[in-house]
Amino acid sequence: MRTRGRLPPGPTPLPIIGNILQLNLKNIPASLSKLAQEYGPVYTLYFGSWPTVVLHGYDAVKEALLNQGDEFLERGPLPIVEDSQKGYGIVFSKGERWKLLRRFSLMTLRNFGMGKRSLEERVQEEARCLVEELQKTEAQPFDPTFILACAPCNVICSILFNDRFQYNDKTFLHLMDLLNKNFHQLNSVWCQMYNLWPAIMKYIPGKHKEFFKRLEDVKSFILEKVREHQESLDPANPRDYIDCFLSKIEEEKHNLKSDFDLENLAICGSNLFTAGTETTSTTLRFGLLLLVKHPEVQAKVQEELDRVIGRHQPPSMKDKMKLPYTDAVLHEIQRYITLLPSSLPHAVVRDTKFRHYVIPKKTRAYRRKSAVQSMQSSCISAEVFQATFSGVVCCDCMGTAVFPLLSSILLDQKEFPNPEKFDPGHFLDKNGCFKKTDYFVPFSLGKRSCVGESLARMELFLFFTTILQKFSLKSPVEPRDLDIKPVATGLINLPPPYKLCLVPR
Repeated sequence: MRTRGRLPPGPTPLPIIGNILQLNLKNIPASLSKLAQEYGPVYTLYFGSWPTVVLHGYDAVKEALLNQGDEFLERGPLPIVEDSQKGYGIVFSKGERWKLLRRFSLMTLRNFGMGKRSLEERVQEEARCLVEELQKTEAQPFDPTFILACAPCNVICSILFNDRFQYNDKTFLHLMDLLNKNFHQLNSVWCQMYNLWPAIMKYIPGKHKEFFKRLEDVKSFILEKVREHQESLDPANPRDYIDCFLSKIEEEKHNLKSDFDLENLAICGSNLFTAGTETTSTTLRFGLLLLVKHPEVQAKVQEELDRVIGRHQPPSMKDKMKLPYTDAVLHEIQRYITLLPSSLPHAVVRDTKFRHYVIPKKTRAYRRKSAVQSMQSSCISAEVFQATFSGVVCCDCMGTAVFPLLSSILLDQKEFPNPEKFDPGHFLDKNGCFKKTDYFVPFSLGKRSCVGESLARMELFLFFTTILQKFSLKSPVEPRDLDIKPVATGLINLPPPYKLCLVPR
């Protein structure tokens, strides 16, 4: 392989598979941290044929995403998502389209005074509905996965189309199933293989095909809601995100190059559903598990809630400043679980000088024709082989991915002593006041950070405090016997399955 630019050093890759043999696929972030000890905080790794620059530690990530943020603005390759969304939406769009859609979505969420209720009131309403649903468990052991996903999903429903579902609604159950299965499948072997060798996997049957089908089903669900909105749209009185987007489409109908169209609306809605439902619900689920594991932490949170709010007044965002210990616990949950250890991949907008290296926008890979042909086996058809390798023989151009390793910041030993231990004290000073730190980066850094960060923070605070105000969390097994190790540590950290009892207070 030869590259245009001067990439940072790293382990020597093998043809086709790159550096996969040097990674523990069950714990990729730990493998990346281990390689950083040998090659430094900035090094190059090959995921299959994809060249990837890994940024390890706060200084390297900050330098790239904040100090040189305009150069690292592009979204890096994640083929399983790219091939399904084709450059539309908020998360995986690029260039001017991304800037326009992100700015529009941020403004719509920030100015969510649409209708008669603010965004906080909508979350509070859903918190009340969540408590009512949890009361039906009658203090018996249950798996919280489904119920905890319903609440944030209904918040997104309220934002997108000004409506919510009952938790037993068949349409809602189907939507939840689609989102849950796809979110969990991102960690599957099939999806990882697709991301490594997309040109081959397109032609091979397997569970990755189900991923695309479910995304299409979510898109169809959103487009059906769009059609309903088109029939009753009043541009002067937008009710929700869809109304705002449709008004923007009408406003720019004479602009033939406008990015405000139905395809982008459907994919933006799909992005909000996936990111806004599963990430928040997984954090909630992991957080309750940690509080069951550490009953002394739960007791301190409830004491603070009782003292500041009481047991009958619904929590609100204005209470947050008066609840330093509760705030510290919420921050520690997000730090400890490192939900997205590697963030989503970034890329540079142009050939970029970074420290002593030059990260190319595109990497050119040259291979001898005879060497490539020797890789063909009888199990791969001529069509697949041609589609996969013909371009590589004549000089294949591929994007250089940039991985900001968020786990290397959230688990930094100097900033967070004993980072492998769950300790709210990481976010408290000696006087018990909440302590801010630049190393709290669960939503990433820079202009590509999570568009729904403020909503996620609001949901986590209001859902957690409302649950702990009304219930005591108990485990059917001894807390010391609870397993809190993530099931999979690939793109996403997921909590192990567990059951708990919610005892009314």
